[in-house]
Amino acid sequence: MPYNRREFVTFLGKISLGVLAVPPFLVNCGNNTTPISGKTTSKKQLKKLKNLVLEGIAPSNEDDLLLANGLEYHVILKWGDAISNKDTFGFNNDFTCFIPLDKENPKDGLLWINHEYANPFFVADYNFKSYKNPLQYRTKEQVDKEMYNVGGSIVRIKEENGVWNIVKNDPHNKRITGHTPIQLNWDIPIKGKSEVIGTHSNCSGGITPWNTFLTCEENYQDVFGDTKYDADNNPTKVPSILGWELFYNYPPEHYGWVVEVNPKDGSAQKHIALGRFSHECCTIYELEDKRVVAYSGDDKKDEHLYKFIAAKPSSLKEGTLYVADTINGKWLALDWENQPLLKNKFENQTEVLIRAREAAKILGATPLNRPEDIEIDPITGNIFVSLTNNKPKKDYHGSILKIEETNGKFDALTFKAATYKAGGEENGFSCPDNLAFDLSGNLWMTSDMSGSAMNKEDEPYMPFKNNSLFVIPRYGKDAGKVIRVASAPRDAELTGPWFSPDGETLFLSVQHPGEQTKDKTQPTSTWPFNGDNIPKPAVVAIKGDLIEKMNNLNKIES
Repeated sequence: MPYNRREFVTFLGKISLGVLAVPPFLVNCGNNTTPISGKTTSKKQLKKLKNLVLEGIAPSNEDDLLLANGLEYHVILKWGDAISNKDTFGFNNDFTCFIPLDKENPKDGLLWINHEYANPFFVADYNFKSYKNPLQYRTKEQVDKEMYNVGGSIVRIKEENGVWNIVKNDPHNKRITGHTPIQLNWDIPIKGKSEVIGTHSNCSGGITPWNTFLTCEENYQDVFGDTKYDADNNPTKVPSILGWELFYNYPPEHYGWVVEVNPKDGSAQKHIALGRFSHECCTIYELEDKRVVAYSGDDKKDEHLYKFIAAKPSSLKEGTLYVADTINGKWLALDWENQPLLKNKFENQTEVLIRAREAAKILGATPLNRPEDIEIDPITGNIFVSLTNNKPKKDYHGSILKIEETNGKFDALTFKAATYKAGGEENGFSCPDNLAFDLSGNLWMTSDMSGSAMNKEDEPYMPFKNNSLFVIPRYGKDAGKVIRVASAPRDAELTGPWFSPDGETLFLSVQHPGEQTKDKTQPTSTWPFNGDNIPKPAVVAIKGDLIEKMNNLNKIES
């Protein structure tokens, strides 16, 4: 059951880093954190925090990472940086997640970072726009570079004198790439394989109660294509836009899953029971009996919201996948054995999971406007879902959907749905993407306006300028307001917000700066200003009084 405010504040003072499952909503597999044990703030600090004014910043189209007063940042890692003697940091970092190595030390631990996709123009010196038939001129060497630069990175980082740095050549430092062998957590082979090659399109993710990382495969169709079925169930191969299948004959069905990575040895497995679609995230709640409930959204217009309820403790294999009917407030079981409509279309449960999108539509799931990140409010227990936008339906600015499970039970099969915040000029934000709750329960949010549409006079996104990071305070005179606290460099989006266990650092990805560049001698961005005139995705650590204030509001208000 959700905690009330007094219980939550009390809990914050008691939780141990080594007990990630109590209470379970603080270990959700979206962008969140786990607080340290017994963190206290002195009266002098509290007075300073009370006097700090929360001032937002105006929209900007400047090519820089701009921050509100009381914040500063430093770069931890950028594309191409060495993480070991053999591996370098991948491209287009997205989700970030931090697990401390020692529950007593919040300043030393493992950072997981997703690498969603590799821009061939920067990574492989290949410009699709230069050729009439672009895939005809691809080379295996170029594709190999792209495959290496996706997946994820595990790096050990330490904070010393207020600065986070990578521990170079630490044994934990590893890359998971498009070439890494990965097991399928399923008893039936898929397209003849129980081990598949690589992960890619890694968008959001999180941690499990048993201290492993989750990374979610989103736009899998871009690299190995997809399989479409007609009304008579006849399959047709749909080619990708990147053409990896020209060199590697890997079935599309091997991708589009939630992938679990063990930080100790880098081993990985794909969870078939959670269904195949464009997973933005996987947000976990652990029940009292140690079974988990996992929420995930399909980031594509008119797709759906899913929930997996495990049948066994500490397992993501056995259980039932459900899809949301938000109009009637029902979770519909994608269960081949007990759904005659699914038996009429599919051969078995494995096929239902592979073709989850089709199964969801057959059962009458509600089409949504690009369900992206999902977070669980640590105070009320409500579930927040970013619905980014749906231009064909003239929803240009998106919204945040609130799901309230019946009686606060996360394994309930009924719920209430309502809009929490609508995007647009009135509320000051557009296209919500990643969400994160801090230690006080304030909601942080990033935006995902397309680089091709930002700062264009003929687009509805002009008033918002560059993508940004926002906070919606929980307490005080600004409670409920949407306040911009950071503005991204040109063409970039800010992704993967995750707080350090002591609440003093916000880890954040700056993804695809300069993405609209057509000529490398004239890039649209040069962030993070390395002197080589090449924009580079990077992970930053944001610190300052504002971060400390927001993570201590529960103590100020108490």
